[in-house]
Amino acid sequence: MKQFTYVITDEIGIHARPAGLLAKEAKQFQSTVMLTCNGKSAAATKLMAVMGMGVKHGDPVEVSIEGPDEDIAYEAMERFFQENL
Repeated sequence: MKQFTYVITDEIGIHARPAGLLAKEAKQFQSTVMLTCNGKSAAATKLMAVMGMGVKHGDPVEVSIEGPDEDIAYEAMERFFQENL
């Protein structure tokens, strides 16, 4: 399992557009991508669950990736968060 923590810099937090992009990105991998923030967890592939977490600007999000392609998924997800959130 690989993990990283990212502090959300998007002024609105994780809202519909970036949540949709996140789900699309996470679905490319066989590995499971999980987000944890403020005591709530959700699979990154589940759009409504991610939006339901209510992640706001400045919140730290822990991203954990586990599966057969976790090395590639880790790099891609870390890059996605830096570029989009």
